[in-house]
Amino acid sequence: MRNRYLDLLRFLAIVRVVVYHVTGSAMMTIAFPAMSVMFALAGSMMAASIDRSGVSAIGRRLRRLLPSLWVLAAVFVPAMLLTGLAFNWKLLLWVVPLTDPPAAPTTGDWGAISLSVVWYLRDFLWFVLVSPLALRLFRRAPLPVLLTPYVFLLVLEFGGVVAHPVVRDFGLYFGAWMLGFAHHDGLLQRLSRRLLLTLVTVLGVTGLAWAFTHQGARSYDLNDIPLANALWSAAFILVVLGFAPAGAAWVDRNPLFGRIVTIFNRRALTIYLWHMPFVALVTPLVDIAGWTHEDPVGRAVRVCLVFALVCIPVALFGWIEDIAARRRPALVPGGPVRVPADSPAPPADREPEAAEGNGARRVNAGRS
Repeated sequence: MRNRYLDLLRFLAIVRVVVYHVTGSAMMTIAFPAMSVMFALAGSMMAASIDRSGVSAIGRRLRRLLPSLWVLAAVFVPAMLLTGLAFNWKLLLWVVPLTDPPAAPTTGDWGAISLSVVWYLRDFLWFVLVSPLALRLFRRAPLPVLLTPYVFLLVLEFGGVVAHPVVRDFGLYFGAWMLGFAHHDGLLQRLSRRLLLTLVTVLGVTGLAWAFTHQGARSYDLNDIPLANALWSAAFILVVLGFAPAGAAWVDRNPLFGRIVTIFNRRALTIYLWHMPFVALVTPLVDIAGWTHEDPVGRAVRVCLVFALVCIPVALFGWIEDIAARRRPALVPGGPVRVPADSPAPPADREPEAAEGNGARRVNAGRS
């Protein structure tokens, strides 16, 4: 059975990612650190898949991850080649993004902003590749292995080391991924509430204190403050997964809401990959209409327009996620999944597939 609580977390994370990119609100990175939550959910799903399939789980994850990226590349790469992108071997990174695939502006910086979200798939790919070994090491020595990314991030932070983005993100996000391991193995659930609350308090207070005393280019936006991001996100994950209920049957008590949660889960990667082009498109158009970026009405209009427009690629390409998951293709995914209120449901064999990327003036295309 599906765990609708995990589906709900993924749904909230995807919505938060899109709204953050439209509004650029720094507070949203604190209220819901969406990227770390999605990596934690993905780590839990990956551990479940490895337990079932062993190393072959890598192939299954990549099968679900890459086809939607290839469709995006099929649309954007030819356009970029026509507008100045060099034709060389680096284009192969659009097939398997071991590092950031090359991008060239199509109109000003619109093209680069639209494709900035690919960083998440890059990190996701690497985390999947190392997961079989990481899970084995984690189960032998959970605490030392879990602390390793955070210690590594401290070294980068205080040592002044400039690392490759992939290396840096292992320190920033792989701890969240392994908290997903801990969730899958039941370690978080076995912690006493007192210890869990103590960890949450220490990590959360330290993370926020660091954020407000080491503000970045966008004030206290956690995407500009890696150490605060990692610590606060760890505290948040401990809350949402450490105190997670067995399920969330109430999600389906309202058929419409349950259907929306299902759609967002089954089209997570498509929504994630295609929302940024519409963020870049809508922002100047709404400005022309007279609603400024800071105007609450203007922000609301942008958010509604982006969600409405992203329905187009969801309808055109969303079924690819069904094929990748070996489900029957559907224009609109099926109705809500019924989960008995008192029956614990194991995590579904699906990872969350959604996130964001670099920034530009008045279009917040940073991490989220």
